Amino acid sequence: MAKLFFSYSHKDEELRDELEIHLSTIKRQGVIKTWHDRRIGGGNEFSKSIDENLEQSEIILLLVSPYFIASDYCYDVEMQRAIQKHENGTAKVIPVILHSCDWHSTPFGKLLATPRDGKPISKYPNYHDAFLEVVNVVKQALIKIKPKNVVDSVRMPSVSSISPKIISQPRSSNLRLKKEFSEKEKDDFLEESFEYMANFFETSLEELDKRNSSISTKFRKIDANHFTSVVYKNDKSVSQCKIWLGGFTNGISFSSSISANDNSFNESMIVVKGEHALSLKSMGVPSIMRGNSENELTQQGASEFYWSLLIEYLQ
Repeated sequence: MAKLFFSYSHKDEELRDELEIHLSTIKRQGVIKTWHDRRIGGGNEFSKSIDENLEQSEIILLLVSPYFIASDYCYDVEMQRAIQKHENGTAKVIPVILHSCDWHSTPFGKLLATPRDGKPISKYPNYHDAFLEVVNVVKQALIKIKPKNVVDSVRMPSVSSISPKIISQPRSSNLRLKKEFSEKEKDDFLEESFEYMANFFETSLEELDKRNSSISTKFRKIDANHFTSVVYKNDKSVSQCKIWLGGFTNGISFSSSISANDNSFNESMIVVKGEHALSLKSMGVPSIMRGNSENELTQQGASEFYWSLLIEYLQ
């Protein structure tokens, strides 16, 4: 069994959790065992535990983001030692690009990154597609590291490869507490949601254009708080929208006209605080007509809803 080490910033913990979920199949096959610093038990020395597990690992995933590069511990300690292990052949280092950042200029910039072409996971309309690419790269690395023991397990899992999980000390899994969110966290979430939505529309328009010969599209980022999207059929505009941050509701607004002013919109979303997470909620007539007015949406769900308002004229 190979050991896989996550080197990441705690600001990217949610994406790390999602990636670990996608690695579940090969974990269940007994091919890999994963480790990250949240597994450090009470009373154990933080840096010593990290150093020991990093030294023992044969695959090291660098979860790359601006936060990762800005972290002294991630960059100066974990990453530097990981590169040394990669160069001396004791580990395979795989940069996983989470968010756009200047990673090409780093010591790991020479390594082949994943997802394909170093496209950040946050720019994928569906994160699961990106995570699947990462899993496949991990599988390829495993086959190179332990070809005799791993190939059959990766491709054809057997009952014997699945080991029962032994819990040495029982505890409850119900440990999540209600979280309080500050106004800054709320504002940050709103800005991040708008950036996610802009990336979602840009990549979705590109894909729509590729798949349909009679369709062409245009995405335009007007400024940090506004973008427009236009869909043409045989060079004639058939659908368009303007999406912006702020405005009358201080949320994310949608208009079916690219020339609309910021106080005129067809739909708007605001940030709502749940017990454990922030989410988005639509406020306008379109959501009521679709029966979605009570739904709390993720960033992807909100983007899909606005995308449906743009694309419905073509469907």
